[in-house]
Amino acid sequence: MIDTSYRSVSARLQRMSLPARFLPTTASLTAAALLWELTGRFLVKSPVLFVPFSSVIARAVELWREGELQANILVSSVEFTGGFILAVVVGIAFGVLMASSRFAKYFFEPWVSMLYATPVLALGPLFILWLGIGVASKIAIVFLTAVFPILINTTIGLTTTDRTLIEVARAFGARQQQIFTKIRLPSATPFVIAGLRLGVARALVGVVVAELFGARAGLGFMILTSTQSFDTAAVYVGVLVLAVAGIASVEFLKWVEKRLVPWRYQEAEE
Repeated sequence: MIDTSYRSVSARLQRMSLPARFLPTTASLTAAALLWELTGRFLVKSPVLFVPFSSVIARAVELWREGELQANILVSSVEFTGGFILAVVVGIAFGVLMASSRFAKYFFEPWVSMLYATPVLALGPLFILWLGIGVASKIAIVFLTAVFPILINTTIGLTTTDRTLIEVARAFGARQQQIFTKIRLPSATPFVIAGLRLGVARALVGVVVAELFGARAGLGFMILTSTQSFDTAAVYVGVLVLAVAGIASVEFLKWVEKRLVPWRYQEAEE
């Protein structure tokens, strides 16, 4: 009964117009901003600990007029884009390799587990020593934080394809390449997209972590210096920009998923 009701609600949401779909999201964000404002105005009155939402927006406008905000956003965008694209390429490539070869899986699996569990914060100084304080070390840190969710999800997606579909394709004379491109890859696409969404979140964290070590610009650097100077509003500006970037990236990946695997959303409408 609950499942039927849930599917019915999902189907109605899928049939909504675009503005209607964003109405709940807009209401949620508006309520959060209002709660933030009221908390800063009436509950936590110390500007060192917490500031109202309106003060954060005013500080963001001020930083933008000074040119500081867009300069930091540009630096962080370059680091994020470079590290995340590299993570996508390497993560998907190694995921396909580990799903296709048992030897490759057993060879790389211990390294994946070990590096995935290693705190990147501890490796930050090493990347600075190896690659310097420039963009290269920051891209390397972002890459290391984002690559493993993509790799692991790609591997799982390719190795959990319905065996019945594969056997039917083989019975009709499908070659291995056709099985991969027509069955295994489409079946694994939702897993890959899920890995990309996890990777985006970790890459944004990686940007902040990377800019804690020897950086001269970037949102993480702005957050660090603002914390040291007790500029709480500027700290929240950096956090808010990163949060908006995360929401935008996830929504873009959801749009990509709808284009690549539309049948998953068609099932929800039935």
